[in-house]
Amino acid sequence: MAYTPRGGGGRGGGDRGGRGGFSRGGGGDRGGRGGFSRGGGRAEAELEVAEVLQEAVAEHQEEAEGVELEPEEAQRQLFVENSGGLNEDGTPNVTKTEYRVWNPFRSKLAAGVLGGLDEIFIKPGSKVLYLGAASGTSVSHVADIVGPTGTVFAVEFSHRSGRDLINMATHRTNVIPIIEDARHPLRYRMLVSMVDVIFADVAQPDQARIVGLNAHLFLKIGGGVVISIKANCIDSTAPAEQVFAREVQKLRDERMKPLEQLTLGKPFAI
Repeated sequence: MAYTPRGGGGRGGGDRGGRGGFSRGGGGDRGGRGGFSRGGGRAEAELEVAEVLQEAVAEHQEEAEGVELEPEEAQRQLFVENSGGLNEDGTPNVTKTEYRVWNPFRSKLAAGVLGGLDEIFIKPGSKVLYLGAASGTSVSHVADIVGPTGTVFAVEFSHRSGRDLINMATHRTNVIPIIEDARHPLRYRMLVSMVDVIFADVAQPDQARIVGLNAHLFLKIGGGVVISIKANCIDSTAPAEQVFAREVQKLRDERMKPLEQLTLGKPFAI
């Protein structure tokens, strides 16, 4: 389980937390479903975050065994007030830090971080092209990581999911939602700048080709690519190992050099 902070008035900020840990961002006071607030210092915050983590893990272990959770339980938030002395006018200088659970049972990227990926290439200030943004849950965490100086170009083909993505982007000005088919990157070439990293979760048989098309247009030289490959969506008749090997070779043909591969098994089979 990993955590991402929200900062700068609720729109990004902070470094990526370590695997199984959390990181702290700046201010931010936007409430949310399932959120709550509490005063206190860092020690109390860490204790509260640990409690939320334990609850989430226990609940989603049950979910992995077939117990369906209510939608409002998917997102957990915690607000902590931090006292920083006095302002010039003598009033207390109080800021709020928001901690959010980045749920690996609902996010392949979070599951990869928890599973041991050494490098996801996403850091504060990065420009990210996110293919297969869906409703924007994982995109929101990526936006928190890159912070106000970074940008996330979120591409989603489904208009239904796109509505949720656009609504999420109204609260994060560093997210640019693009409702378009990632197979045709020329259609949104005027909206996307050169990026540092591409994350792809499109679950299509021609996923490697889609990533290659976008990488040739938008990825900087030396940039990184993180791709989520769902074997059943590519070839449900072949063993998963063969599917993965073929996809890796396709990526090599697109002049991409594989660095590491991680298999997400149960209970992270999203």
